[in-house]
Amino acid sequence: MGTKDRRQRELAAREQRFLDCAQALIQRDGLLNLQMSRIAEECDYAVGTLYQHFGSKEDLLVALSTRNCLSRVGLFERAARWDGPTRERLLAIALADLMIVQEQPEHFRLMQYVFTEVIWQAASEAARQRSLLASAPLGELIEGIVAEAYRNGDLPANTGLAPQTLTIGPWTLCLGMHTLLHAEGVLEHHGAVDPYRLLIQHLQHLLNGYGWTPLSDVSDDATLDAQLERISQAVFGAPCPRFAAGAAPTNPVFVPKEASSHG
Repeated sequence: MGTKDRRQRELAAREQRFLDCAQALIQRDGLLNLQMSRIAEECDYAVGTLYQHFGSKEDLLVALSTRNCLSRVGLFERAARWDGPTRERLLAIALADLMIVQEQPEHFRLMQYVFTEVIWQAASEAARQRSLLASAPLGELIEGIVAEAYRNGDLPANTGLAPQTLTIGPWTLCLGMHTLLHAEGVLEHHGAVDPYRLLIQHLQHLLNGYGWTPLSDVSDDATLDAQLERISQAVFGAPCPRFAAGAAPTNPVFVPKEASSHG
């Protein structure tokens, strides 16, 4: 039994080594240049050994994105379990998401790429299921806030949306803004000088539309900024995250080089 346990630990450690190496190569050379043969070479293993852990490059990318997803759980838990009104706890979730994108932009870019059809559909069903299971705690935390808002009467019962489906609105709003922010020049073209503040304004309008009380006067800039700063300090002990348009950290995740992206 001890030998089997040791073997499992060795396999797990080797898998993490492969993922660490892939992450480093992506940051150095760009995502489109990642090669399975290069990962194996950097780790001093035969490429066949790498394929014993990951059946394809797509499986490896999904696994790396899955591992990165787990780093988000801690901040989301702090937001969800904060002793504040349900609506402000949802805003705290949005702020947690902004902090993660600000500190780890390459993780978001990898997630964007993984969920494209060319990667997600090519990955194995097992890899996709592991990814969905890893993200489940994040969804459950947010759905718990919505369910509590229904119980407390903060949300009217006639929205026609279950907690799991109501959260899709804020989720797609946040995801869309992150995507636009990382598309160089797009938001500047539309005059968005403070995209994440704009995101919160849109989120407040959406929550008002749900009838989630207390309703917010989104036109009151000073009150909105003070609320965000108060929530950020209370939950995370940090200033409210903000980006100016075009000021998102730039890591060479998608930068192509002469090397082939296949392998």
